[in-house]
Amino acid sequence: MSGVALGVEIVVVFFLALFLLHRYGDFRKQHRMVLFATLLAWFLCFLIVFILPLDVSTSIYNQCKINSNKEKVAVSTEFSNQSSNSSSPTRSPKEVCHKPWSYIPDGILPVFWRVVYWTSQFLTWLLIPFMQSYARSGGFSISGKVKTALIENAIYYGTYLLIFCSLLIYVAVSPKFNLTWSQLQVIGITAANTWGLFLLVLLLGYGLVEIPRSYWNASCHGHLLAKTYFKAAKLMTEKADAEENLEDVMEDVRSSSEAIKYNNPLRKCIDTVLRKCPTEYQEKMGRNMDDYEDFDENRNPCPSKKSLVKLHKQVIYAVQRHNRTQVQWQMLLEEAFHLEDVAKNEVSAAHQFVHSFPSTEPPGWLGRYLYTPTVEWYWECLLRRWFYRALAVTLMLFSVVVVWSECTFFSTRHVLSLFAIFIQLAERDYNYFYIEMACFFTIFYLCYCVYSTVFRIRVFNYYYLAPHHQTDAYSLQFSGMLFCRLTPPLCLNFLGLIHMDSTISGQQREQTAYTTIMGSMKVLPFIAKGFYIYYPMLILLLCIATYYSLGTRCLNMLGFQQFMGESHMTTDLVDEGRELIRRERRKRQRTEDGENRRREWRERYGDPREKCSGRNRNAYSELKENNESLMNSSAFAPVSRRDRSDQTELLQDAEPLDFNAEEPVETEDRRYTGGRYLSTSLSRGRIFDDV
Repeated sequence: MSGVALGVEIVVVFFLALFLLHRYGDFRKQHRMVLFATLLAWFLCFLIVFILPLDVSTSIYNQCKINSNKEKVAVSTEFSNQSSNSSSPTRSPKEVCHKPWSYIPDGILPVFWRVVYWTSQFLTWLLIPFMQSYARSGGFSISGKVKTALIENAIYYGTYLLIFCSLLIYVAVSPKFNLTWSQLQVIGITAANTWGLFLLVLLLGYGLVEIPRSYWNASCHGHLLAKTYFKAAKLMTEKADAEENLEDVMEDVRSSSEAIKYNNPLRKCIDTVLRKCPTEYQEKMGRNMDDYEDFDENRNPCPSKKSLVKLHKQVIYAVQRHNRTQVQWQMLLEEAFHLEDVAKNEVSAAHQFVHSFPSTEPPGWLGRYLYTPTVEWYWECLLRRWFYRALAVTLMLFSVVVVWSECTFFSTRHVLSLFAIFIQLAERDYNYFYIEMACFFTIFYLCYCVYSTVFRIRVFNYYYLAPHHQTDAYSLQFSGMLFCRLTPPLCLNFLGLIHMDSTISGQQREQTAYTTIMGSMKVLPFIAKGFYIYYPMLILLLCIATYYSLGTRCLNMLGFQQFMGESHMTTDLVDEGRELIRRERRKRQRTEDGENRRREWRERYGDPREKCSGRNRNAYSELKENNESLMNSSAFAPVSRRDRSDQTELLQDAEPLDFNAEEPVETEDRRYTGGRYLSTSLSRGRIFDDV
């Protein structure tokens, strides 16, 4: 099994990252370099989380071999000293260590961690920030986008370079250290981990309380429905704002398009902007645009290229925001309709879950045989709330253990960290499977609290991760950059919780390969013995603040409406959202009723268009047969001079019918039927005098 577990987990993690990227990104519309950078960043971060438990079990096995060899040496020495006295008892060596099922041979993990860590750091500090600015840029050429990205990242890179130089000067001036290349690497790693740990504690303090509370609130149906109404009212305001913003931007695009004519050198730029606009606006501006008019600078001043770059950037943001709010509104409607259906089905005595708007797609195998309406009723109306409450209590206990361990993991003489106690108990019995599962679930819960908080971050509608392929390129890259900065310090903090980091625990034992790549933090003692140990205790204060919703109350006081049950503003928004959902329900109900009536009409009487076309074909065939019979009967019949003159006069006065007329005008003596004009009364003059 050497290396098999490592290979399997690499494949599983890759498909997990690919699935998440497919859920939040758009493979068809977004640039491939953006998708590749985001996929690589997520893949490397998830890889650290999944492979670290294998590293822990391997290091415990190596420590077991070291202890066994020392004991063998001690036993052999004692045996040689007591060889003269054969009657004295001798100790038997300890039992041989068992190799774990997921054992990774020596030399693989150090290379693996070095490649994963430095690749992720290159992505998060150099490549992704540059690609973020490149994706946001409104330039019309590669050089223009690169120039904009370099200017925007100048301040960004300068700030971190200043921090690194400060640490470098501190180490260089200190007489205790001789500056080497390895120490320079440790300084860089320490600076990156310090920044990540600072943000990690803030996100973790919020997630450890909010995640269990969200599941507990999800079990309360009335609270969940009221919060959905509240979100509907807020989202409708944002949706209207996005539509208004899009209208304003499209008006600017129309003005610029009318000002820049076909012979202007900036016409290519405005065509690029027009291609980014929605289709209905493109058609509207295309009808109103006259490209055959010459360009006149005095009459209609032409915008500059700099203003077009700014306009291009505004169009990208406005269109993406409009599409995102539309999709979020549809998703929120489905959620609200489902919650209202649950409320109606709870009082049903039939124990059959009935949907207000059934899905038009046929049910699959799972819905037809396993998830039947009866099973759905018991899950939605009875079992789900108890399952969520049990899950909330379990996660709450896990959060308490995490907070206690974060506040006590520095105590090594008397081990107080619960995670360290669990791992040490399993280490005595060399239960590697339990060690790996305990490490995995602990890291997974920490990552879930941190990453879910990242996915919920929403800063002035500028960064937002929306499912159903509605996340823009900038938000995808920002999430990948943030993951790469948070995952290494999170895993390092976990190793401190289980006392596998000698810098914190002070124990002389076999280090994990991940810790050896991080280097010895003793180069900067005020960070290793101060910041890394005492700063995580701030999680306790953040958890208390989150429990009492201090942040939500402050935002509500500043004018940012937040869901608070005792607030009058919350009650008003809930009532407004309930009315909006009721209006959308009536609109959808009318639409479905119309579809059902049309479907029933087609099933009962068939498609009228097919019948009409069938009658036309039958009439045409009968007319053709009659004409052929008349022609055959009159082929040898004599034609009089009067008949011949009448036929000639009719052919001269006849006018061909125009079936392509777009807007026929209905007169008082004509009526329009099916694309033809039919006479309703005798004309006073000749037939075609009005032509």
